[in-house]
Amino acid sequence: MVSGTKSKLPNILGVLFLFICGFTGCKEEQKEENVNKNRLAEASSPYLREHADNPVDWYEWSDEAIEKAKEEDKPIIISVGYAACHWCHVMERESFMDSSVAAIMNRDFVSIKIDREERPDIDKIYMNAAQLLNGSGGWPLNAVALPDGKPFFAGTYFPPEEWKNILNKIAKAYKENKEPLVETAKALTEGIKSTNSLGDLGVQKNEISEAEYLSVMDAWKPRFDKDKGGYQVEQKFPLPVSWDALLQYYYLTEDEEVLQMVKTTLNNMARGGIYDQLGGGFSRYTTDPEWLIPHFEKMLYDNAQLISLYSKAYKVSPSEEYKIVIEESLEFVERELSNNEGGFYSSLNADSEGEEGKYYVWTITELRNTLDASELELITNYYNIEPYGNWEKGKNILYRQSSPEEFVREEGISYENFKASMTGAEKKLLEERQNRISPSVDDKSLTAWNAMMVDAYLNAFLALGNEEYLKSAINNANFLTDKMLNPDYSLWRSYKDGESQINAFLDDYALLSQAYINLYQVTLDISWLRKAEKVIGYAIKNFRDDKTGMFYYTSGSHNNLVARKMELDDNVIPSSNSIMAQNLYTLGTLLENGQYLEMSEQMVGQMYDQVMDDPSYYANWTKLIGTKAFGAFEIAIVGKEAQQKNFDLQKEYLPTSIFMGGEKENLPLLKGKLSQGETLIYVCQNKTCKYPVPEVKEAVDIIENYRTGREENSNIWN
Repeated sequence: MVSGTKSKLPNILGVLFLFICGFTGCKEEQKEENVNKNRLAEASSPYLREHADNPVDWYEWSDEAIEKAKEEDKPIIISVGYAACHWCHVMERESFMDSSVAAIMNRDFVSIKIDREERPDIDKIYMNAAQLLNGSGGWPLNAVALPDGKPFFAGTYFPPEEWKNILNKIAKAYKENKEPLVETAKALTEGIKSTNSLGDLGVQKNEISEAEYLSVMDAWKPRFDKDKGGYQVEQKFPLPVSWDALLQYYYLTEDEEVLQMVKTTLNNMARGGIYDQLGGGFSRYTTDPEWLIPHFEKMLYDNAQLISLYSKAYKVSPSEEYKIVIEESLEFVERELSNNEGGFYSSLNADSEGEEGKYYVWTITELRNTLDASELELITNYYNIEPYGNWEKGKNILYRQSSPEEFVREEGISYENFKASMTGAEKKLLEERQNRISPSVDDKSLTAWNAMMVDAYLNAFLALGNEEYLKSAINNANFLTDKMLNPDYSLWRSYKDGESQINAFLDDYALLSQAYINLYQVTLDISWLRKAEKVIGYAIKNFRDDKTGMFYYTSGSHNNLVARKMELDDNVIPSSNSIMAQNLYTLGTLLENGQYLEMSEQMVGQMYDQVMDDPSYYANWTKLIGTKAFGAFEIAIVGKEAQQKNFDLQKEYLPTSIFMGGEKENLPLLKGKLSQGETLIYVCQNKTCKYPVPEVKEAVDIIENYRTGREENSNIWN
């Protein structure tokens, strides 16, 4: 099954485990027959429509389904998956296409199918239930609940006989002795409400010292896999937010061990099977600890974040290998995920022709039939091809054990000849691969994930200087503005076939406003900042809890769920609250808005204890804590050449700097800084600025000297 990352949720009641243990099953058996299309044929989600030919009488999440369960007094099956998930497709083929399985589901239950990407609010609740019951979770996720939606059972993948056995026992228990299920559902729902929510928040802490920030490594370093990178786990997820935060830690502390950990991770990911060596782009995770054997689904959110991460790492440690990853990954996204409207689709399936990874892997015979002898030898050596396969059933996953430069030194060949030969061979392989039946695309466009692509293009532009990337960032932002942003600054979650649907969630508001803020900081176009201000204002009004200062994941309009959750911990995507806290800090600084700064400070203060106890699970929070501990630089660039000098300045890695400027004094910190006939750069902290300088290098030197303590006692602040 697709497993999740480590659960930090408590085991609430031993009785729940005993309850689960009663529903064990036996053999795997498959029956299939043709059926008419069910109501999911009309769903907006491509994943849901894949279940339209199931004999199961599926509903989407709706009042209609809930009312039917209540009227008929039947438990609800809530089955959650997503289009790129391999084991979701396996269970669909094995269990949901089985008419004997469907007969039980249709007779004794009301069955609801959920696309976790369209409805993450529902997924979070029932995944929380699975983690509380089992200690871990994953997809497919299959929960059973009372008619009011309170869950009492949850698990992941079940083959048909086991699933039938579980359902029959649940149906019997529900009809004959319902009370234990009701009690379990009550206890489990209380557990869901209490975890990762208001009760977890710590005591308010305002001041954060440099020494306190430095101490985050005490709990973080022991988790590192110093040999292969990432964390010491059996399955490796990229978790780009961790390495992004650690890159900033290195910038603030000059801890070379931390930088080496980041580089080890990035190098091994770029060389492993998790990275598509021919077509670019990363798979979601690997099933082994060495980044070699991927689950082959490719998600937009992973690739967007990884493009940004490699772009930032390139600034710190310019590497041809990182440059290639950035360029090839953007080419992959544009080639295979573009919606041709400026936005991007959600994912590529792990499967093609019913087989996981078939599109990407090679037998030795296929390679021999595509390449000439010298190309075959080169590809075999460089990508570790084995005659009988380096994976399963004689198939090979392409992966590397070294950089191109290291390889040519070991082989004793010139880099120029190697590059020319590899380019020709890889072109042949890619063309041959494109003749295969390709994995299906989940062709919905999500606000949050597209907003991450805006940032990916911006970061790639700043690292590599390719102006086409800046144009793409603006095009993507315009797509989001046109299709997802309403006149009242509320947002839609999903766009497909010309229609925007589903009220957005906090991650949509947080990530889009972050993209708008970053667009302003790169282009100095104030209109992006004004949009960010309006979107954040809507989120404050509709998502913020006045008591705690934190933000709910859902707005008040999502009111038919058993729990209203807060997303606090950083996982494969940074938590929406950590992003919002950073947005409020940056926007508050740019606008000199004390209320925003106070909101951000309250959020960080309440999370401080949790972050310090286990920073690897709150990596994005550590970035803001580090910025607050060491102080942000406010960089004002004013004059006719402001935009170009801003581009040049941001070629440097300056993660704790906030950028503003242009040809007008249109922000509080820009007042009085415009000088006729000159473009000047002001380096400031806490609204106090050093004397302006005209050259980018001078500004970089000021930042670097002050950051490293060489000018702590300087008296040249204005």
